[in-house]
Amino acid sequence: MLKQSPYSLTQNPFTLIENQWAMITTRVGDKVNTMTANWGGVGILWYKPVVYLVVRPQRFTHEQLEQSERFSVCFLPEEYRKQATYCGKISGRDQDKLAVCGFDTIDLDGAPVLAQSELVFTCRKVLSQQFDSKAILDETVLKSVYHGNDFHFLYVGEILGTYQQEV
Repeated sequence: MLKQSPYSLTQNPFTLIENQWAMITTRVGDKVNTMTANWGGVGILWYKPVVYLVVRPQRFTHEQLEQSERFSVCFLPEEYRKQATYCGKISGRDQDKLAVCGFDTIDLDGAPVLAQSELVFTCRKVLSQQFDSKAILDETVLKSVYHGNDFHFLYVGEILGTYQQEV
C-alpha cells in the first residue's frame, strides 16, 4: 500500500462512508475484529486530521475500541460488499469474521488493516465519549434512533496514515 497525505485524498468522504461503508478494524491482544459502519466522517480537530465514528455500546467493536489505542478505517472494493454486509450483522464475539470472509490483515502504523482495502486511515484514538440524551437537540433523532436508550459512543481518531492500493 502506498502512503499519502490525508490532504491529498481525492475520494469524497461522504460517498465513501455512506455508500462504500467503512470497516472499523481493531485489535486487542491476538483478536482482530472488523465492523461495518456507515455513520462517521473526517475533519480537523485540535489542529489534526481526524476520523470520527459512532458505535453502539452493545457492539463488540465498542469493547475493542475501549481497549485499543490504535485502529483503522478501511474501505473495500465493491467486490467485497457481501463480506462487508456480513461483518455488519455478525458479532466478532461469536466468531472470527475475518476468517469467515477470507480477509487478511497487515499492520500499518501499529494498527490492524484489512489487506484487501483500497483506502485506509490508520488512527490513534484521541477521544471516546458516549452521547447524552440531553445533548441531542433533535427530538426526532431521539425517537427514531435511540428508542432503546442505547446511545452511541463517539470515537475520534487522529489520522496517522492514509494508504491506497498501488495500481
